[in-house]
Amino acid sequence: MKYLFLDDERIPADVTWVPGFDPTLPWHIVRSYDEAVSYVEQNGIPDVVSFDHDLGSDYTGLSFAFWLASHDLDHHIMPDDFSYMVHSMNPVGKANIIGTLESYLNFRKNAK
Repeated sequence: MKYLFLDDERIPADVTWVPGFDPTLPWHIVRSYDEAVSYVEQNGIPDVVSFDHDLGSDYTGLSFAFWLASHDLDHHIMPDDFSYMVHSMNPVGKANIIGTLESYLNFRKNAK
């Protein structure tokens, strides 16, 4: 399985507030939207993504969530068992990422 951790500052071991988060998994850490996009373009959509919202630039974790959904619409490569978590401490950003991904995953499920 492939695990992607998107955060501009933290490492997986820093995430202690998310129930069920396992920092010992083989997370591939990316520090920006551009690194996340590049990772997916080179390796495909990972099985699990952990999102931070605020990435210290104009692009956010939400930007990547939108891109990920759009990329899957174009290429149909998202694993059937894809899952995600949001470790962001920004409550509005977290809610927006969850809303975006849940809407897309529900659309994808109903389109099959």
